[in-house]
Amino acid sequence: MRLLRFSGFYYFHFAFIGAFAPYWSFYLQTLVFNVLEIGVLISLQISVLMSLLMITRILIDNTNKRGSEFTTPYTLYMPEKKPPEKYIKSLQLDLFSQFVTNDKSEVSNTVEIWESIPKYFLTPAQVKKLRTDTGHADPYEWNYTEKGSYFTVRIQPALIKQGNNKYQAFFPGITEELVEEALKKILTIQNHGIHDVNKVETWVRFSLRMVLKELASRGRDRNINQIKHAIEVMSSCVISLSKEKKEIWKGSILQDLVTVGREEYLADTDAQHIGRLPLFISHAINRLEYRQFNYDRLMSCDEQLSRFIYKKLINRYRHANLINNYHFMFSDLKNSGLLQQSREIDNRRKVLSALDELKEKNIIASYETDERKESRAITDVKYTIFPSNQFISEQKAANKRVNDTEKQINDISPPILISN
Repeated sequence: MRLLRFSGFYYFHFAFIGAFAPYWSFYLQTLVFNVLEIGVLISLQISVLMSLLMITRILIDNTNKRGSEFTTPYTLYMPEKKPPEKYIKSLQLDLFSQFVTNDKSEVSNTVEIWESIPKYFLTPAQVKKLRTDTGHADPYEWNYTEKGSYFTVRIQPALIKQGNNKYQAFFPGITEELVEEALKKILTIQNHGIHDVNKVETWVRFSLRMVLKELASRGRDRNINQIKHAIEVMSSCVISLSKEKKEIWKGSILQDLVTVGREEYLADTDAQHIGRLPLFISHAINRLEYRQFNYDRLMSCDEQLSRFIYKKLINRYRHANLINNYHFMFSDLKNSGLLQQSREIDNRRKVLSALDELKEKNIIASYETDERKESRAITDVKYTIFPSNQFISEQKAANKRVNDTEKQINDISPPILISN
C-alpha cells in the first residue's frame, strides 16, 4: 500500500512539472528575476527533486526490510515462467522420445549431467535430526568432486504445512527420486511433453493418477498422498549448485508448477498438472546429450545405491563387451552422498550389497574387489565390473540410437541447429 502511495504521488508530481515547467522561466521573468537568478532557481528545483527520489528509495528499502522480518527463512518459489498456451512441435523432443527397442515401455532416457548432482541422498532419519524443535531445518550442503572439479550442492528444504497448521521441513529423498524417473518417462509419451528449443524449456504434463499407475507398474507403489507430497517437495525445495565456489545454477527439481487444488482433484482425479523440468534436461534435449537405458530394470532395483551404480555404468561403460571390463573406486562412490554410515566397513558392505543386486538383476555378470591399504587400514577399494550379455546388448542398442539420431539430424535439409 505504501508503494502504491509513492507511485501515485510521483505520477501527479511529474504530470504537474510536465504541464507547467515550460512556462516557469517566463513567469520568473515577469517577476523581474535576471537570467542568473532564474538559472539558480531551476537548478534548486532539480536538486530538491533528486533529494525526494533518494528519500523515497530509503523509505522503500526500509519498508521491504521490515516486511521481510515476518517471512520464513525459506525462499517462496513463485512461478517465474508460464507453460506455453499452445503445443510446440519440436524435432528434438521427438528424437528424445524415439528408442531402439522392441518394447518402448521398458526404456527411458538418462541425463548424466543432471543425475550426477547428489540430491536424493538424505534418509528420513537424517532429516529428522536436521529439523529443529519448530520443525524447520537449515539448508544442507554436500561437497563432492566430478571430473576433477570441486562442487557444492546446497539443498534448501521444502516447508510444507501439516495437519496441525504448522510448517515442517522436508528434503527430497527416495520417493522424489522415483517420481522424477516416472515424470521423465511420461515426458516421452505423446502429447505429455512440450519442448521449446529457442527458450530452452521443457514442460511435462501429468496427473497424479498417471504417476501412481506408472510407479505401480514398476513395482514401486505409492499412494496418491505420497505422490502429491513428493511433487510438493520437488517443486518447493531449492537446489543451488556451485563449481569451484561459484554458483552456476539454482532452481527446483520441478519448477514453475501449475497444479490443481483439492476441489478440482476430487472432481477429477485425472486433472492435469504441468511443471518445467530443470535447465540441465532442456539443454540435454537440445544438444542430444542423453542416453537410452533399461528403465524397467532400473526401477526394479530395491537399493538406491544399485540404481546409482547402474546409471554410472550406462553413462560411462558405453562400449561394454566381454573383453573390456570397467572399474571404479570406492572413493568415487562416496561423492554420491549414499555412503554416510559412521563406520567405513558398513559403507563397503553397502557397496557389495548393491553390486550383488546388480548381479541378481542380470546387469552385471560378476565383479572383483581390490582393497588398497596403508599398513593394515583400508584406504580405498577398486571394483572391477564384468558385464552381462543383456547389458552389452542394451548398450549396443543405446549406441545405435545415438548413431540413428545423428543421421536423422544430418539428413535434414537444411540441418537443424543444436541450441546451446
